[in-house]
Amino acid sequence: MFRREDFISDNDWERFRSASAKAATPNIFVNLRSIRHHFIALKDSFPYAHIYYAVKANPGMPVLKLLDSLGSCFDIASRYELDKVLSLGVSPDRLSYGNTIKKAEDIKYFYDKGVRLFATDSRDDLKNIEAIAPGSRVFVRILIDNTSSADWPLSRKFGCHPDMAYDLLVHARDNGLTPYGISFHVGSQQRDIGVWNDAIAKTKYLFESLEDEEGIKLSMINMGGGFPANYIQPTNELSVYASEITRYLTDDFGEDRPMVILEPGRSLVGDSGVLTSEVVLISRKNNTALQRWVYLDAGKFNGLVETMDESIKYPVVTDKDGGKEGEVIIAGPTCDSADIMYENEKYRLPFDLKQGDKVYWLTTGAYTSTYASVAFNGFPPIKTYYITEDGIEDENGNKVSFDN
Repeated sequence: MFRREDFISDNDWERFRSASAKAATPNIFVNLRSIRHHFIALKDSFPYAHIYYAVKANPGMPVLKLLDSLGSCFDIASRYELDKVLSLGVSPDRLSYGNTIKKAEDIKYFYDKGVRLFATDSRDDLKNIEAIAPGSRVFVRILIDNTSSADWPLSRKFGCHPDMAYDLLVHARDNGLTPYGISFHVGSQQRDIGVWNDAIAKTKYLFESLEDEEGIKLSMINMGGGFPANYIQPTNELSVYASEITRYLTDDFGEDRPMVILEPGRSLVGDSGVLTSEVVLISRKNNTALQRWVYLDAGKFNGLVETMDESIKYPVVTDKDGGKEGEVIIAGPTCDSADIMYENEKYRLPFDLKQGDKVYWLTTGAYTSTYASVAFNGFPPIKTYYITEDGIEDENGNKVSFDN
């Protein structure tokens, strides 16, 4: 159904096959070379931007160490992510507490650790920052309309109306905080570049009105993430995103462009991963059914939650591709009727696929192991391994061998 070489090079495929050959399934192998390549490409495409990697996309220590060595900053969602990043010796001035939903004690924890850059989108959260993190820089996340063209929309739950953002930044100025900027997120895996144009225009309106009416000169635009990974639905090349977004910024801000922050996650690490699953069972629901049900040892609860509503459509390949294929419904191993990955999307797999065969899910380096349940139905979290220049490491950066 899919050409593997359209998603992963022959060289990287051979590295993966060699590294993973003896590993028990299900598992995920992440190629650090791919992440390095994507980080450098993003930096070259947006030379004026500061990159804050969204740790939640893949918080493996080998990933964090690599990105730290490349000079990345980090977008942090919880105190647990904070501790991991700080353990590498990363200076807190390279960190942003980007989660708008946080407890007062977590704000204090970040502040005590030296973090001084906080996101917000509500009055009560801002008041907590004001009380617990005095003098900090705050940026307000605004709501963005028309994000339905993203495969994984992030509207409604996060952000506030621009009018409220205006009021929050005035309140910040009047209560000992530094009103620093505006943030937005156009949705993860956003294929409509024009959505950035609308968001930047709203941001420009806020910049101008706050300076003209309140004397508040904001310093930063945080454009979040949204750049795509290489799934089955086509997207533009990163160079097209970069040229268009840069044009939008120039049209609105001219030479007075503020500091720009990007918070990539999926676009940096998504392409780097291959999830290997094994066929547990193949069945039909009646004697004349055309579709086969293919049950795998990986499902929504141990690595593939982003197939919810069939939102993220991963490329799926097998060792038997190239022969006759037929439509299948792909499901996971748990005793839950929701554990079906693809039913409406017409995936096709080889007719001679059998129990014990491996099924490979490409572009699974982002939001896979970190979304997995701890022990639903007793199944342990899916194991993630990292292919480095010196061998294989686990998520804590320890060397791994499968020879025993």
